[in-house]
Amino acid sequence: MRNQLIKKLEQKGINDPVVLQAMAKVPRHFFLDEAFLEHAYQDKAFPIGEGQTISQPYTVAVQTQLLQLSPGLKVLEIGTGSGYQCSILAELGCKVYSIERIKSLHDKAKSLLTHMGYKVNFYCGDGTLGIPAHAPYDRIIVTAGAPIVPDSLLNQLNNNGMLVIPVGDTGTQKMLRITKGQTGSIQTQEFGNFSFVPLKGTNGWK
Repeated sequence: MRNQLIKKLEQKGINDPVVLQAMAKVPRHFFLDEAFLEHAYQDKAFPIGEGQTISQPYTVAVQTQLLQLSPGLKVLEIGTGSGYQCSILAELGCKVYSIERIKSLHDKAKSLLTHMGYKVNFYCGDGTLGIPAHAPYDRIIVTAGAPIVPDSLLNQLNNNGMLVIPVGDTGTQKMLRITKGQTGSIQTQEFGNFSFVPLKGTNGWK
């Protein structure tokens, strides 16, 4: 089933072999309750409780591919959720810092990924503020729909770093990749429409 999912992602335009390889390795069914195992390798989002979802595999693949990751990069993830995206980042050899505002999801993801053998720095708190104590980051990924690009995250991005974030209203967002140049200049690219749960917090939806 996992191999079929990877083929589907290739058909939809995911062409980074490193991303496809990582997604082929991570068992997505670990992140769903047993009652929903048949849904684990369908290319769709699925509820995980607390009004949150595990992202559609295609969405995870798009965001991961846009980040242009390589082993050793320091990555900040805003919105741990189920931990699935986080595990892909860790599988790719990144040094991952992940923050989740809902404690029950934070606890569950931390327990699961530790059990799976991934070394991730987990935090519980307001992701819209980032994690300033460990900044700057080479890459920042936001896994919820933001009303704006928070300055708090841009300020924590390294020069030559990238921020991938869906920005729009609570229904549909445009996927943005923001690249910070060597001198701090900002370049923004758009990569289609997506639909995420709202990013909540000080610099997100109230």
